[in-house]
Amino acid sequence: MVNEKKTQPKRNTKKTRSAISDVVAREYTIHMHKRIFGVAFKKRAPRAIKEIKAFALQQMGTSDVRLDPQLNKKKRNDEEGAKEKLYSYVQAVNVKNREAKGLQTIVVEDS
Repeated sequence: MVNEKKTQPKRNTKKTRSAISDVVAREYTIHMHKRIFGVAFKKRAPRAIKEIKAFALQQMGTSDVRLDPQLNKKKRNDEEGAKEKLYSYVQAVNVKNREAKGLQTIVVEDS
């Protein structure tokens, strides 16, 4: 006698969400030392830019990541010729040394 179990095929129960409806601004603290540790001096700035873009891609889910010109003056931004509707805009925020400890992610609300 053979036991046969009929199994139903697994369905993809995850719903895809629309990123356009979830437009949000967040402030993140990126630990740059662990991302560029051991990188040669001349390659640190380009690697830091790549790591910032990779972090923004991972956290925000947008492949179009734009940098503030003050963050890296040599990097050029083409804001008008965008292929996608959403993009991540990366900006440096100055924080005093004593305030830097224990920073968390903040959802910024525009009033």
